[in-house]
Amino acid sequence: MEKYLDAFINAFQGSVNWTWKSIIFEVPWYTNYFWGLIAISLFVWLLEIAFPWRKEQSIFRRDFWLDAFYMFFNFFIFSIVISGVYKILGLAFGEINITAKSLALFDISEWSPWLQLLVFFIILDFVQWFTHVLLHKYPFLWKFHKVHHSVKEMGFAAHLRFHWMENIFYKPLKTFGVMIIGGFEPDQAYIIHFIAIAIGHFNHANIKITWGPLKYLLNNPVMHLYHHAYVLPKGKYGVNYGISLSLWDYIFKTNYIPEDSGTIEIGFKGDDKFPKDFIHQNTYGFKKGQR
Repeated sequence: MEKYLDAFINAFQGSVNWTWKSIIFEVPWYTNYFWGLIAISLFVWLLEIAFPWRKEQSIFRRDFWLDAFYMFFNFFIFSIVISGVYKILGLAFGEINITAKSLALFDISEWSPWLQLLVFFIILDFVQWFTHVLLHKYPFLWKFHKVHHSVKEMGFAAHLRFHWMENIFYKPLKTFGVMIIGGFEPDQAYIIHFIAIAIGHFNHANIKITWGPLKYLLNNPVMHLYHHAYVLPKGKYGVNYGISLSLWDYIFKTNYIPEDSGTIEIGFKGDDKFPKDFIHQNTYGFKKGQR
């Protein structure tokens, strides 16, 4: 028990220290996710202001500051809190001989750095796409994912507006994705993480981008807006699940873009009764009868 307690405390303190060092610029710039997130957010927000898709939408759209808080809560505060738990789980699995390499289907450690990054990016994106499908398909998961879909005016910061339970759902499958490629992240994985943040911000931004022929590969704001559509195609529990890549939606026939005016209503049936504040949104889903 003492070993687990020490692991929890060390992981927690390590996360706090790293975040603080990031804030005061004492970590390498290419791994400084604190200021990196701010820089990407400001860049995409300025593009929203300069080239708005929905011109009637305010610069400080509805729930702008709530979503800004979600960005830092989910990216840093919750990550700090949960880091010790993940460390304990890692120790527990190690004791029953389930390690980072035990499920490896192939080892990419000897591949060229750029090929490592490409495979890492593709596998993790597919794992997240699959998890996203599950969040829509099963009512138990959907009631937590509703927080993300409660956005009524789309903007870049909506990217990281999600229930803290989604971290719990995504993390094990993302870890599994890492395990099947040899149990490690490439040394330059920070490139992929920053790219994913940027694409996610663009996908939620009030900017009309489709990437031209690359729309069949990369997710985009037009495609993702329909993921948030209030009215979905008959018989569908969701469409356009892509995180960074749209590829999976075209492969598995979950793509749907009937038009590109950007004027559709977003949300879900009953969202007018959904909690509007951070506390109640993040306790939502645990009470009996909530769906």
